[in-house]
Parts: sequence; C-alpha cells; structure tokens
Amino acid sequence: MKIMGILLSSEALTNIRFPNLGIELKNVPTGIDIFGFRIAFYGMIIGFGMLCGFLIAEWVAKKTGQDPELYLDFALIAIVVSVIFTRLGYVVFSWDEFKDNLLEIFNLRSGGLMIYGGIFGAILSAVVFSKVKKYPFWLLADTGCIGLITGQIIGRWGNFFNREAFGKYTDSLFAMQLNIKDVSYDFRMPVVSLAEKYAGRQAAFERIMEIRNNIVWVNGAEYIQVHPTFLYESLWNLAVLIILIICTKRKKFDGEIMLLYLAGYGLGRVWIEGLRTDQLFLWGTPIPISQLISALIVLFSVGMIIYKRGKLKKSK
Repeated sequence: MKIMGILLSSEALTNIRFPNLGIELKNVPTGIDIFGFRIAFYGMIIGFGMLCGFLIAEWVAKKTGQDPELYLDFALIAIVVSVIFTRLGYVVFSWDEFKDNLLEIFNLRSGGLMIYGGIFGAILSAVVFSKVKKYPFWLLADTGCIGLITGQIIGRWGNFFNREAFGKYTDSLFAMQLNIKDVSYDFRMPVVSLAEKYAGRQAAFERIMEIRNNIVWVNGAEYIQVHPTFLYESLWNLAVLIILIICTKRKKFDGEIMLLYLAGYGLGRVWIEGLRTDQLFLWGTPIPISQLISALIVLFSVGMIIYKRGKLKKSK
C-alpha cells in the first residue's frame, strides 16, 4: 500500500491473531518505505517512547519545583548513552550471533536490545551528569526513572511489530498466534540441532518443543501460539508508572522513587522472563541473565527502602 510516497513494507504482511479474544489484525506491517528508504516500526516506536519519556520527566520536574530545562540537557545525553549500552548488553550475551559479522552489531533496525544495559547506561549518565552539573544525583534519578519507564511502556510495542520477545506456548485468554514465517526463530529446525543448541538448558529446549508441538494451521498457513510477553510487560510497567507518580509527592527521601522503580520493574521481569523463549543466558549456564539481574535488583531495592525508612524513623 502506497500513500504519498510512503509505502507500507511488504515484508511480513501477515496477520497477528488473538483467537481466544476473537481478534485478528490483518496485514500487520513491520515498517514503512519512504521514497525507497525503509524505516522499521521498531525504531520509530522506541524513538517515540524516548520522546514521551522526556516529556513526562519534564512534567514531573515542573510539578516538583525543579528546572525542566535541566532534564532536556540530561535526556540528550542519557538517550544516546542508553541506546549504546542497550545494544552492547545484547551483544555481550549473544556474541555468537555477531562474532563472524561485526558490522551487524550496528544494525539496530533488526532488534536485539537488552534493557538492563540501557538502564545501566541511564544510571551511568545520571552519575556523570549530576557531578558535572553539581545537582543531587538521587533527585535526578527519581525524576528520570519516571521518564525511563514511560519509554519502556511504549518501546515494548516495537516487539509486537517485529514479532519477537514472545513467551512459551499457551492457550490462555491472551494467547497470540504468529505466522511461523514471520518470526526470526526457525521452529522447524531438526530436533537434533535444537538439542545441540540448547545443550545444558533443558527448560529452554522443552519450551521450544512445546511451541513446535502445538503449531496450528490457519487458512493454509502455520502459526505458533504463544504468550504476548511484550504486552504483559507494557501493562505491568504502566501500573508501576502510576504507582511512581502517586508516590512522588509522598516519598520519604530522595532516591526512593528510583528504588521503587527498580523493585517494581524487576519484580515484573522475574515473572515475565520466566515465560520468555528468547532468553539471554549467563555464559555457560542455564541461568537467564535478565531474570537473575531482576531478582538481585528487587532484593537490593526493597532492602534499601526498608533500611532508609528505618534510619529516618530512628532519627525522629
């Protein structure tokens, strides 16, 4: 379909179905071609999420008596650094995908980002920025994390258009069906090859096999049926965002909102990563790295909130 020089990408123009909800989205494109140049929805949505994240951080800054211009300066730095670290995090734990084609590291349009890399990049940016500007780090973090999670809420929908970041097989209410030709993973890989790929990671192997064993035929095409984990995370983060905004004026100390963000987001990721089929693993182990990091962050954040509140209570 072409509209004023803009062409919806012909790649993966197939349906995305939610059979148990009676929803079928027809001919969902992966991007658009503008005068011959292809732009993936994935990148567009992440960019839009960053913009919205800055706007809501600016709004919170105004509400809390801070200088909103400061957050524009911070956003310009943090966004660039976060994108770099988000990609680096994925590359480090997926090195086999890139070691023979290093230029592919720079191909962000195909996906492949690790959100904890981006969070680390944002925190690192905040540390350096606060020192240079002589501004309280924890106050900057409290406001900035609200923008960060806003970007995450929106950015996850890039996974929807890319047909990625989905979970294991399910026949639950929110079960999502994707054309097997549209997903990057080869679900028709020989079982022997699958067993070799997931050697030592039995749980991951069993999830892939369960999806394979439940492939359905719809109008002459094969579809996998899986958990829409991108949707779960987007909705979870929306709930966390609402809590953070409510708690902003009720916080007991600078840094509490940041710790609440880490605890809330991390708790959701512990659950959601347990459903994912495209997990990144700690080198040489069957341990999903994002699930491990999430669990440690939850324990640290909750512990710090309890400690800081207890210390404040004793000082009264």
